[in-house]
Amino acid sequence: MRPDMTLAQLRAWLLRYADCIDEIADQLTELDAAIGDADHGANMVRGMSKVRMHLLDASEPAEDVAALFRTVAMTLISSVGGAAGPLYGSFFLRAAQTPALAGCTVVSTQQLAAMCRAGAEGVQNRGKAALGEKTMLDVLFPAVDALERAATAGLDLPDALAATLEAARTGLHATIAMEARKGRASYLGPRSIGHQDPGATSSYHLFTTLAATINAAA
Repeated sequence: MRPDMTLAQLRAWLLRYADCIDEIADQLTELDAAIGDADHGANMVRGMSKVRMHLLDASEPAEDVAALFRTVAMTLISSVGGAAGPLYGSFFLRAAQTPALAGCTVVSTQQLAAMCRAGAEGVQNRGKAALGEKTMLDVLFPAVDALERAATAGLDLPDALAATLEAARTGLHATIAMEARKGRASYLGPRSIGHQDPGATSSYHLFTTLAATINAAA
């Protein structure tokens, strides 16, 4: 069993996520064009490109997990337009403030769950949204719930993330049938039904890339 995720692996996860965003940018744009401003793909690429630049800067290495997430948070807040910057920034900033992460250079499944819970609650507080309103929370909260259950059950990290990813996927697909209640998409009312939420899509890939990073190290 590998109980911990190292600082290097967390950094590799974020770099993998930046690459993933490049790959799915057109999809995010298409999804957002249907119910939003068609800028989610471009905004996420801009922000994660800046994150990649900071993470690859050997002169500014993060000393611990909290410092790593603070760097990501502030980079996203300062460089991403629209709602994505403040929301994703809030996720990583609140994660960085998780008491269980203070001074840590490795995180257990339990600590990872606590970090993701704090991040999801930060997004909720920032966006004033709730589960079922066709937002990124419809991926984040089910995923965090599954991760917490897996941690409590004593699953090792690969198995815990497999359960997390399944819950995230279910939450993502559920947004298609939802009517948007927040953001630009809410202006469409019932016409937003039938479209997958772009923010939920980019959030889902936080977990696909996290699981891929851990599995690559197995």
